[in-house]
Amino acid sequence: MAAKTRKRAVGARGALVALSTAPDVRTARRIARLLVEERLCACVNVVPAVRSIYRWKGVLHEDGELLLVLKTRRSLLAALAKRLKVLHPYDLPELVALPAVGGLDPYLAWLERETSGAKRARPTS
Repeated sequence: MAAKTRKRAVGARGALVALSTAPDVRTARRIARLLVEERLCACVNVVPAVRSIYRWKGVLHEDGELLLVLKTRRSLLAALAKRLKVLHPYDLPELVALPAVGGLDPYLAWLERETSGAKRARPTS
């Protein structure tokens, strides 16, 4: 029994936690709502008041942003990236995906159900 549980937890049903940022509350909420409505994400947390320090076009910047924590599946990552580029006002929106190596099985099943029916991005040649 322990081996079955471990195997399922390590695979985590292909779940991913992806991170992005948004410049303001209105943009963050719009992106989050659309990604969930379109089933590209099961849930998006909008975390206020993060501070980002980065270099862009050779200049050091420090800006207030909102963090988006996106719960999705590996099979939807390409479609999520494509859609985020369309929805996002930045020239280069942040999108970093991390594999979920475990989690509560009923939550992972819910994530899978809530992202079923999402359209996957077609491979580009």
